This record gives sequence, C-alpha cells and structure tokens, in this order.
Amino acid sequence: MLHVRSASLNGYVDLAQSLGLDAAAMMRQVGLTPRCLDDPETPIAAEAVRDLLEHSAQASGVEDFALKLAAGRSLSNLGPISLVLKEEPTTRQALDTLCRYLRLLNASLITHIEEGPGTVTIREEMLVQQTVSMRQSMELAIGVMYRILRELMGPTWKPLRVCFVHRPPKDVTGHRAFLGAQLMFNQEFNGIVCAAADLQAPQSRADPGMAKFARQYLDLALRQHHQGPLTTVRQLIAALLPGGRCTAQQVAQHLGVDRRTIHRYLSAQNKNFSGVLQEVRTELALRQIRDSDLPIGELASLLGFSSPSAFGHWFRTAFDQSVSQWRRSQHGGDAPVLAQTGS
Repeated sequence: MLHVRSASLNGYVDLAQSLGLDAAAMMRQVGLTPRCLDDPETPIAAEAVRDLLEHSAQASGVEDFALKLAAGRSLSNLGPISLVLKEEPTTRQALDTLCRYLRLLNASLITHIEEGPGTVTIREEMLVQQTVSMRQSMELAIGVMYRILRELMGPTWKPLRVCFVHRPPKDVTGHRAFLGAQLMFNQEFNGIVCAAADLQAPQSRADPGMAKFARQYLDLALRQHHQGPLTTVRQLIAALLPGGRCTAQQVAQHLGVDRRTIHRYLSAQNKNFSGVLQEVRTELALRQIRDSDLPIGELASLLGFSSPSAFGHWFRTAFDQSVSQWRRSQHGGDAPVLAQTGS
C-alpha cells in the first residue's frame, strides 16, 4: 500500500465544513480519522486520500474541490523540504531537488521534468493500483505544484500551459480563476509547461545553515525510506510507456541492474514483468478512457502501442469489447473485468 503525509489533507476539515459537509463522517467513510491530521508527518493511505477527495467533490457538488484545497497551500506545507528548495540558486534546480525528495511526501506521485526548446514541462502521474477516477487527486497535485512555483518565482509568474488528461468540468470558472487562462483538458499528459527562462532566474537564498541541516535530515530519511522493488518497477513502467516499447531490459537499465535481477525481484512477489506491465497499462488505460475524451490514436501512443489498431486489439482481447463500447456502456460505472491477463 502506498502512503502520503497527512499534510496532503491540510485544510480539508475547514473546507469541507464550509461547504456543508460533515468532515469527520467523510473521513471515517474512507477509513481515516480527524486525529491523523494532528501530525502532518503521519502516513496515511494514498487510496483513502483519493477516495476522500472524490467523495467530497461529489457530495458537495463542487467540481474544483481539490483546487480549493490547494489554494491554501504554501511551501511551508512541505516541511523541511521547503528550506532546501529556497536555498537552491534557481527554481529549475529547486524542481530537481523536489523530485529527489518527492517520495518522502507522496509515494504514489510520479513527477518528471522534461526539457524542450525554450520550455520545461513538469509531468505528473499517479499509480495507486486501481482504475478508479483520479481527477481530484491529480488536480490537487497540479494545484500544489502551481502554488509552489508561484511562491518560488513570485505572484506575477504565469505558466505557458496547465494540462490535464481528464475532460473539463461542467463549469471551468473556478479552475481558470485558480490556474489561469492557459488551462487545457483532454491533453496527452497531466502537468505544467513553463518558459525555461523563467525557471533560470536567480532566487533569493534562504538561511544556508538551516537549509544544510534540513538537507542532512532529508537525505537520512531518504536512505531509511524503503520503497519495494515492485513499486519502483510499476513507476518506471508508467514513465516509460509513452516513449514506445517498455521492456524489462529498459527498466533494468534505468535501475542500474541486469534483467535477471528485475525478474528475481518480481518472482519474489509472485509476479513477472509482462504481468506487471499488463496491470499498469490496464490501470492507466481505464482511467484515461473513463476520465478523458482523448481519441483512440492518442490513447494508443500514451500507452506505448505502435498503432491505434494494436491498442484496439489489446483492449478487445483483454475486455471482450471495444474501447468505444466500454466508454459508452461503462462510463461512471465499475471497471470491466479482464478477459485474460498477461503472462
């Protein structure tokens, strides 16, 4: 089970109550108690947080529930990491540092920084080993990242684009008020596109003594943080899929081990690589089909298929129906059951 810091729900009780919800009852419904929020370092299940956000948005009828939660965030909510980020010479270097320590905050969130001609793209994805909707969790993650960037670069900074894979809400007013006019839905990735020059501007440095102490603390926590090989392999598969073929050899190279080591890791948990690849691909496919209106061709590319026909064949073999049939018949319902699994 993947965990996040209880600080991820900072402000939840006040927001829920302001919208007429019984915060304690909503938390108990997903297996959490308000007491877990007393200490921001308390680990809580990522799946429980996901369910709480989705249920709260539905119960309140507020589609931008997660963004309202993100609006109250600041760098200080990151704990010791905030000191280290402020100590970096530029925002670009602060982003690299944030990625280094991110798993201490949220083990289910995958963040990648991509360089382009004059741009830097911060891509985010989540893996929670389920295929249910993640739109509120993703909007919280993107909203918090947006707040971090504005605090590092100043309140006048604006991104080039803010992108979500899922379809737009019925009313985008709240989303645009928070994230700006360059907000796009039904995109090929979740993330924020920034002008590279903006990220290279020098930051006003924090107290170097405190930052050094914080970095030592975080490095120790990182060494003591044991993320299982299966979780690491799943995250690498999710990151590599959009690039085309994702093989055990590619994953092994990223981990600095040989392919036999990967197979040994997975065998110890009664898994094999093709089966894990099938699990991750299924999770991402069903989530994106449910939450977005992306055409089959774009979905095929995102999931590492060579063509739309190859994706369509895989889906029909796995679920005994076409993508369009499932999208029409199962939208808003339970995920289909696999007709056969990878071996």
